[in-house]
Amino acid sequence: MEILEFVKPLFDWLNTNFYNLIYSFVAVVVVYVFYSLSVRQIRRLKSDGRIDETAAFIVFKLLRWGSILLVLAFAITQLGIHIDLVAGLLVLAGGTVIGFAAMNTLGNAIAGFILMVSRPFRIGDRISFDGRFADVEAIDLIFTKIRTTDNVTISIPNQKLLQTEIEDYGKDRVVRRRHAVTAGYDEPPERVEAALLEAAGGVEGILKDPRPYVWITEFQNFAIEYTLFVFINDLKSILRIDSDVRRAVFDSCQRHGIDLSTPSMIRSVK
Repeated sequence: MEILEFVKPLFDWLNTNFYNLIYSFVAVVVVYVFYSLSVRQIRRLKSDGRIDETAAFIVFKLLRWGSILLVLAFAITQLGIHIDLVAGLLVLAGGTVIGFAAMNTLGNAIAGFILMVSRPFRIGDRISFDGRFADVEAIDLIFTKIRTTDNVTISIPNQKLLQTEIEDYGKDRVVRRRHAVTAGYDEPPERVEAALLEAAGGVEGILKDPRPYVWITEFQNFAIEYTLFVFINDLKSILRIDSDVRRAVFDSCQRHGIDLSTPSMIRSVK
Protein backbone atom coordinates (compact mmCIF):
# COMPACT_ATOMS: atom_id res chain seq x y z
CA MET A 1 0.00 0.00 0.00
CA GLU A 2 2.79 2.43 0.81
CA ILE A 3 4.41 1.68 -2.57
CA LEU A 4 1.11 2.30 -4.37
CA GLU A 5 0.64 5.57 -2.55
CA PHE A 6 4.05 6.64 -3.79
CA VAL A 7 3.75 5.31 -7.36
CA LYS A 8 0.19 6.51 -8.10
CA PRO A 9 0.99 10.26 -7.90
CA LEU A 10 4.03 9.66 -10.09
CA PHE A 11 1.97 7.92 -12.77
CA ASP A 12 -0.65 10.63 -12.56
CA TRP A 13 2.02 13.29 -13.08
CA LEU A 14 3.51 11.38 -16.02
CA ASN A 15 0.08 10.96 -17.58
CA THR A 16 -0.70 14.65 -17.18
CA ASN A 17 2.65 15.84 -18.55
CA PHE A 18 3.17 13.13 -21.18
CA TYR A 19 3.04 15.45 -24.17
CA ASN A 20 5.04 18.09 -22.33
CA LEU A 21 7.76 15.52 -21.73
CA ILE A 22 7.72 14.61 -25.43
CA TYR A 23 8.04 18.28 -26.37
CA SER A 24 10.89 18.70 -23.92
CA PHE A 25 12.67 15.67 -25.37
CA VAL A 26 12.24 17.01 -28.90
CA ALA A 27 13.61 20.38 -27.71
CA VAL A 28 16.67 18.63 -26.28
CA VAL A 29 17.27 16.83 -29.59
CA VAL A 30 16.84 20.02 -31.63
CA VAL A 31 19.18 22.02 -29.38
CA TYR A 32 21.73 19.19 -29.42
CA VAL A 33 21.67 19.01 -33.24
CA PHE A 34 22.02 22.79 -33.44
CA TYR A 35 24.91 22.70 -30.95
CA SER A 36 26.68 19.90 -32.85
CA LEU A 37 26.33 21.66 -36.20
CA SER A 38 27.53 24.95 -34.71
CA VAL A 39 30.56 23.28 -33.12
CA ARG A 40 31.42 21.60 -36.42
CA GLN A 41 31.14 24.91 -38.26
CA ILE A 42 33.33 26.71 -35.72
CA ARG A 43 35.98 23.99 -35.98
CA ARG A 44 35.90 24.35 -39.77
CA LEU A 45 36.36 28.12 -39.49
CA LYS A 46 39.23 27.59 -37.05
CA SER A 47 40.95 25.09 -39.35
CA ASP A 48 40.57 27.54 -42.25
CA GLY A 49 42.19 30.28 -40.18
CA ARG A 50 39.12 32.55 -40.27
CA ILE A 51 38.94 32.65 -36.47
CA ASP A 52 41.72 32.03 -33.98
CA GLU A 53 41.79 29.35 -31.31
CA THR A 54 40.98 31.75 -28.47
CA ALA A 55 37.84 33.08 -30.18
CA ALA A 56 36.73 29.52 -30.97
CA PHE A 57 37.23 28.51 -27.32
CA ILE A 58 35.07 31.41 -26.10
CA VAL A 59 32.31 30.64 -28.64
CA PHE A 60 32.34 26.98 -27.58
CA LYS A 61 31.79 28.02 -23.97
CA LEU A 62 28.95 30.40 -24.88
CA LEU A 63 27.25 27.79 -27.07
CA ARG A 64 27.45 25.14 -24.37
CA TRP A 65 26.01 27.25 -21.57
CA GLY A 66 23.50 28.92 -23.88
CA SER A 67 22.20 25.51 -25.02
CA ILE A 68 21.89 24.27 -21.44
CA LEU A 69 19.99 27.38 -20.34
CA LEU A 70 17.70 27.20 -23.38
CA VAL A 71 16.77 23.57 -22.69
CA LEU A 72 16.18 24.29 -19.00
CA ALA A 73 13.99 27.29 -19.76
CA PHE A 74 11.88 25.32 -22.26
CA ALA A 75 11.53 22.34 -19.93
CA ILE A 76 10.51 24.56 -17.01
CA THR A 77 7.86 26.21 -19.16
CA GLN A 78 6.46 22.91 -20.51
CA LEU A 79 6.36 21.12 -17.17
CA GLY A 80 4.53 23.96 -15.49
CA ILE A 81 7.12 24.67 -12.86
CA HIS A 82 6.39 28.03 -11.29
CA ILE A 83 8.95 30.63 -12.21
CA ASP A 84 8.69 32.31 -8.83
CA LEU A 85 9.69 29.04 -7.17
CA VAL A 86 12.65 28.63 -9.51
CA ALA A 87 13.63 32.24 -9.02
CA GLY A 88 13.48 31.80 -5.27
CA LEU A 89 15.66 28.71 -5.45
CA LEU A 90 18.14 30.51 -7.68
CA VAL A 91 18.29 33.47 -5.34
CA LEU A 92 18.78 31.15 -2.38
CA ALA A 93 21.47 29.16 -4.17
CA GLY A 94 23.15 32.30 -5.43
CA GLY A 95 23.13 33.88 -2.00
CA THR A 96 24.60 30.73 -0.49
CA VAL A 97 27.36 30.54 -3.10
CA ILE A 98 28.23 34.20 -2.75
CA GLY A 99 28.15 33.94 1.01
CA PHE A 100 30.60 31.05 1.09
CA ALA A 101 32.72 31.98 -1.93
CA ALA A 102 35.96 33.76 -1.27
CA MET A 103 36.51 37.22 -2.68
CA ASN A 104 39.52 35.88 -4.55
CA THR A 105 37.25 33.52 -6.47
CA LEU A 106 35.00 36.36 -7.57
CA GLY A 107 38.07 38.41 -8.46
CA ASN A 108 39.45 35.53 -10.53
CA ALA A 109 36.13 35.20 -12.37
CA ILE A 110 36.12 38.90 -13.23
CA ALA A 111 39.78 38.65 -14.26
CA GLY A 112 38.98 35.65 -16.46
CA PHE A 113 36.27 37.62 -18.23
CA ILE A 114 38.72 40.49 -18.78
CA LEU A 115 41.31 38.08 -20.22
CA MET A 116 38.75 36.60 -22.60
CA VAL A 117 37.67 40.02 -23.84
CA SER A 118 40.99 41.88 -23.95
CA ARG A 119 43.03 38.82 -25.04
CA PRO A 120 46.56 39.90 -24.02
CA PHE A 121 47.55 36.40 -25.17
CA ARG A 122 45.79 33.62 -27.00
CA ILE A 123 45.45 29.88 -26.70
CA GLY A 124 48.49 28.23 -28.25
CA ASP A 125 50.77 31.24 -27.69
CA ARG A 126 54.15 30.76 -26.08
CA ILE A 127 54.56 33.10 -23.12
CA SER A 128 57.22 33.83 -20.56
CA PHE A 129 55.65 33.78 -17.10
CA ASP A 130 57.47 33.91 -13.80
CA GLY A 131 60.82 33.41 -15.50
CA ARG A 132 59.90 30.33 -17.54
CA PHE A 133 58.48 29.56 -20.94
CA ALA A 134 55.08 27.92 -21.30
CA ASP A 135 52.30 27.43 -23.84
CA VAL A 136 48.74 28.65 -23.14
CA GLU A 137 46.31 25.71 -23.22
CA ALA A 138 43.02 27.13 -21.88
CA ILE A 139 41.57 30.35 -20.49
CA ASP A 140 38.72 29.62 -18.09
CA LEU A 141 36.84 31.93 -15.74
CA ILE A 142 38.86 31.05 -12.64
CA PHE A 143 42.15 29.64 -13.93
CA THR A 144 44.31 29.84 -17.01
CA LYS A 145 46.12 26.60 -17.84
CA ILE A 146 49.63 26.69 -19.26
CA ARG A 147 52.02 23.86 -20.11
CA THR A 148 55.70 24.41 -19.36
CA THR A 149 58.60 23.15 -21.45
CA ASP A 150 58.94 20.36 -18.84
CA ASN A 151 55.47 19.14 -19.96
CA VAL A 152 53.90 20.18 -16.67
CA THR A 153 50.44 21.76 -16.66
CA ILE A 154 50.05 24.72 -14.31
CA SER A 155 46.71 26.34 -13.39
CA ILE A 156 47.25 30.01 -12.62
CA PRO A 157 44.55 32.17 -10.97
CA ASN A 158 43.45 34.77 -13.49
CA GLN A 159 43.79 37.59 -10.97
CA LYS A 160 47.50 36.79 -10.64
CA LEU A 161 47.93 36.91 -14.41
CA LEU A 162 46.48 40.42 -14.54
CA GLN A 163 48.93 41.54 -11.86
CA THR A 164 52.01 39.95 -13.45
CA GLU A 165 54.09 41.09 -16.42
CA ILE A 166 53.81 38.47 -19.15
CA GLU A 167 55.87 38.31 -22.34
CA ASP A 168 53.78 37.00 -25.22
CA TYR A 169 55.89 35.46 -27.99
CA GLY A 170 52.88 34.32 -30.01
CA LYS A 171 52.99 31.22 -32.20
CA ASP A 172 55.09 31.94 -35.27
CA ARG A 173 56.06 35.60 -35.10
CA VAL A 174 59.66 36.66 -35.60
CA VAL A 175 61.38 37.49 -32.32
CA ARG A 176 64.89 38.69 -31.52
CA ARG A 177 67.13 36.83 -29.10
CA ARG A 178 70.33 38.21 -27.57
CA HIS A 179 73.45 36.46 -26.35
CA ALA A 180 76.12 38.45 -24.53
CA VAL A 181 79.78 37.45 -24.10
CA THR A 182 82.83 39.26 -22.77
CA ALA A 183 86.31 39.44 -24.23
CA GLY A 184 89.41 41.27 -23.08
CA TYR A 185 90.45 44.67 -24.41
CA ASP A 186 93.39 43.01 -26.14
CA GLU A 187 91.01 41.17 -28.48
CA PRO A 188 90.32 43.05 -31.75
CA PRO A 189 86.56 43.77 -31.92
CA GLU A 190 86.49 42.75 -35.58
CA ARG A 191 87.70 39.27 -34.73
CA VAL A 192 85.18 38.85 -31.92
CA GLU A 193 82.31 40.03 -34.13
CA ALA A 194 83.39 37.71 -36.94
CA ALA A 195 83.52 34.74 -34.55
CA LEU A 196 80.03 35.47 -33.20
CA LEU A 197 78.50 35.88 -36.65
CA GLU A 198 80.20 32.69 -37.79
CA ALA A 199 78.63 30.90 -34.83
CA ALA A 200 75.16 32.24 -35.63
CA GLY A 201 75.45 31.11 -39.25
CA GLY A 202 75.77 27.48 -38.25
CA VAL A 203 72.76 27.18 -35.92
CA GLU A 204 69.57 25.60 -37.21
CA GLY A 205 66.51 27.76 -36.59
CA ILE A 206 68.20 31.18 -36.90
CA LEU A 207 66.74 33.25 -39.71
CA LYS A 208 68.91 34.58 -42.49
CA ASP A 209 66.58 37.56 -42.89
CA PRO A 210 66.68 39.59 -40.70
CA ARG A 211 70.38 38.88 -40.49
CA PRO A 212 72.22 38.37 -37.19
CA TYR A 213 74.38 41.25 -36.02
CA VAL A 214 76.74 42.14 -33.17
CA TRP A 215 76.87 45.22 -30.98
CA ILE A 216 79.31 46.34 -28.35
CA THR A 217 76.89 46.77 -25.45
CA GLU A 218 79.12 47.63 -22.48
CA PHE A 219 82.64 48.61 -21.50
CA GLN A 220 83.43 46.76 -18.29
CA ASN A 221 86.42 47.27 -16.03
CA PHE A 222 88.52 44.53 -17.58
CA ALA A 223 86.52 43.38 -20.61
CA ILE A 224 84.22 44.46 -23.40
CA GLU A 225 80.72 43.03 -23.60
CA TYR A 226 79.62 41.95 -27.08
CA THR A 227 75.98 41.01 -27.74
CA LEU A 228 74.99 38.76 -30.61
CA PHE A 229 71.44 39.42 -31.86
CA VAL A 230 69.66 36.70 -33.82
CA PHE A 231 66.09 36.28 -35.10
CA ILE A 232 63.93 33.16 -34.88
CA ASN A 233 60.33 32.18 -35.60
CA ASP A 234 60.30 28.62 -34.25
CA LEU A 235 59.12 29.61 -30.80
CA LYS A 236 58.49 26.05 -29.65
CA SER A 237 62.24 25.44 -29.98
CA ILE A 238 63.39 28.67 -28.38
CA LEU A 239 65.27 26.98 -25.53
CA ARG A 240 66.98 24.52 -27.87
CA ILE A 241 68.02 27.30 -30.24
CA ASP A 242 69.39 29.40 -27.37
CA SER A 243 71.44 26.44 -26.18
CA ASP A 244 72.73 25.73 -29.70
CA VAL A 245 73.77 29.38 -30.09
CA ARG A 246 75.72 29.34 -26.84
CA ARG A 247 77.46 26.12 -27.85
CA ALA A 248 78.25 27.48 -31.31
CA VAL A 249 79.62 30.73 -29.82
CA PHE A 250 81.90 28.78 -27.50
CA ASP A 251 83.20 26.55 -30.31
CA SER A 252 83.72 29.47 -32.69
CA CYS A 253 85.63 31.50 -30.11
CA GLN A 254 87.77 28.47 -29.31
CA ARG A 255 88.70 28.12 -32.97
CA HIS A 256 89.59 31.81 -33.21
CA GLY A 257 91.58 31.72 -29.98
CA ILE A 258 89.28 34.18 -28.18
CA ASP A 259 89.17 33.89 -24.39
CA LEU A 260 85.60 34.42 -23.16
CA SER A 261 86.47 34.41 -19.49
CA THR A 262 86.30 37.83 -17.87
CA PRO A 263 89.89 38.90 -17.05
CA SER A 264 90.51 39.23 -13.33
CA MET A 265 92.26 42.16 -11.66
CA ILE A 266 95.35 40.06 -10.93
CA ARG A 267 95.60 38.95 -14.54
CA SER A 268 95.20 42.53 -15.73
CA VAL A 269 97.96 43.76 -13.42
CA LYS A 270 100.32 41.12 -14.77
